[in-house]
Amino acid sequence: MKFNYRIVIFALALVFGIAFSMPSLFQTKEGKKITLGLDLQGGLHMLLGVKTDEAVKSRIKSIAASVKHYADRKEILIDNLSFTATSVSFEVLDSDDVASFQSFLSKIEGAKVVQNGSTFVVSFTPKEIQKIKKMAINQAIETIRNRLDQFGLSEPHVAKQGKNQIVVELAGIKTQQEEQRARKLISRAAKLELMAVDEARDARVYNMSPADAAEYGDVILPDAKHPKVKYLVHEIPILDGSMLTGANVGFNKNNKPVIDFKLNAEGADIFGDFTGKNVGKRLAIVLDGKVFSAPNINERIGGGSGQISGNYTVLGAKDLAIALRSGALLAPVYMMGQRSVGPSLGADSIRESMIALAGGFILVIIFMLVYYRMAGLIANIALIANLFLLLAIMSLFGATLTLPGMAGIVLTVGMAVDSNVIISERIRELIYEGKSMHKAIEDGYSNAMSAILDANITTLIAAVVLYVYGTGAIKGFAITMSIGILASMLTAILGTHGIYDLLEKKIGKSKNYKFWFGIEG
Repeated sequence: MKFNYRIVIFALALVFGIAFSMPSLFQTKEGKKITLGLDLQGGLHMLLGVKTDEAVKSRIKSIAASVKHYADRKEILIDNLSFTATSVSFEVLDSDDVASFQSFLSKIEGAKVVQNGSTFVVSFTPKEIQKIKKMAINQAIETIRNRLDQFGLSEPHVAKQGKNQIVVELAGIKTQQEEQRARKLISRAAKLELMAVDEARDARVYNMSPADAAEYGDVILPDAKHPKVKYLVHEIPILDGSMLTGANVGFNKNNKPVIDFKLNAEGADIFGDFTGKNVGKRLAIVLDGKVFSAPNINERIGGGSGQISGNYTVLGAKDLAIALRSGALLAPVYMMGQRSVGPSLGADSIRESMIALAGGFILVIIFMLVYYRMAGLIANIALIANLFLLLAIMSLFGATLTLPGMAGIVLTVGMAVDSNVIISERIRELIYEGKSMHKAIEDGYSNAMSAILDANITTLIAAVVLYVYGTGAIKGFAITMSIGILASMLTAILGTHGIYDLLEKKIGKSKNYKFWFGIEG
């Protein structure tokens, strides 16, 4: 008896399918499970807008900070350093230093530099502005996803929608407290800046308007703990959160939660240089436009580390550390719409979908048994194996099952049995032509293969396109349909052929066509 590799592969696939689908079918504690989507287990759906123009302004502000730091480090005298939402301008006082700044500015990616004598105006090219805006949206998606992963939610869905919108779906959120915490974590800019206090004018801050402060290149910021307390700080920061490499919750000497942060090598150098040259002055630690502390600089601070203190709870400090670690949003996001999906709706959807799946499955099995007899039984064995395999693969890779995904499973049932219908009809045709049972089976598979491959491959391509360009529920449908198609290629073609090979002797000698294929001999 020759080695039946088809039945061995089919048997291994069936064992694999049963073993890895059991945790999801019976909700056991051991093993990986299929994650239920928002429409099945309830949760929060949000549509966010992204203020991409703010990302351009933030980059301009970073250039202004870099210009100031370069001038300080090279001991170059500059004057009238200022910035708008679209450009930075300054004047180099010594003409011998102009070439140095030309070289420095030429290294800024996408910068458009206009020079008039010793005066420079730096802006971005239209192409770079579009690139910054696109990057801001992509960075917002990645940052929000990272924050939610650290928040502890399983399989949060974060995706771009339209030109500058983001869809966020958080399955499993049930309480109002969880909703509020998630919304705060998502929308928080977490923009950290270290800014120098204007010591010469800070005492007059309460008698100043924002316009008065702007004349000195300053900005008025409120204290985070006491909103009535104000600080006058230089608008161009010493450094910002883009140089942050880590943030963790710690405790001060009074056992109050604080956030300890670390800077990268460039940030540590800038921090060290500034503190070394400004001993006795104050440095404001600003987060999202509020001053959390403004300590005196007693000595040069090396190592690139600092601390943010405030009236935090342990949970609040943890969420802030998560926001800082995951990175500041290049552009602020704002809520455009939100809705909560109750778990009862998900339970109804699951029940109705299971009825549809079970009903369709049973009807297909009955039809195959009545119409194709033994061939129908073999096709049904492959169909059951296909479902086990589909659930196992989804469990193994942690795929999310949505309501459209369940519709994809129902569709997969029809497509999986369709391959065996084609094969059985080809076999019937060959039997009518006078071929032996064994010969009809072998040639039936060969003749049916091209039609089956064409149908499955074209459907698979459509499913891949849906997954790549679709969002949310469409992706769920595409995932189950793709996995189902690939599984059916294994079970409905290789698996059933292997069973026929196993029964080769009986099939070869049989003349009972009605028993095997439901046709008169």
